[in-house]
Amino acid sequence: VQLQASGGGFVQTGESLRLSCAVSGSLHMFKAVGWYRQAPGKERELIADISTRGATTNYADSVKGRFTISRDNAKNTVYLQMNSLKPEDTAVYYCTAQRGLLPGYWGQGTQVTVSS
Repeated sequence: VQLQASGGGFVQTGESLRLSCAVSGSLHMFKAVGWYRQAPGKERELIADISTRGATTNYADSVKGRFTISRDNAKNTVYLQMNSLKPEDTAVYYCTAQRGLLPGYWGQGTQVTVSS
């Protein structure tokens, strides 16, 4: 299974970005898919995840109300819409897929840089 993330870039504070993650297999192989991020000098953190059946979502407090995770099972793709971006959102963003309690598959990461 391969996960290919894209959509990162350099934006100004308050702007938006949409990340995409193409999964090489059916999303139904997994219990959930999601996004983590890692900022310089910080630990990797869960940003959002979504069940592959139903619509159960989970967000970090730091992004609630600004980020929205979604998936398109027909396209085997996961999205992360990021609005009202802040400098503290600067990080490498990783898409993930899990069959159990923790992610077992990771994408290569895409850099998001938010300038003040």
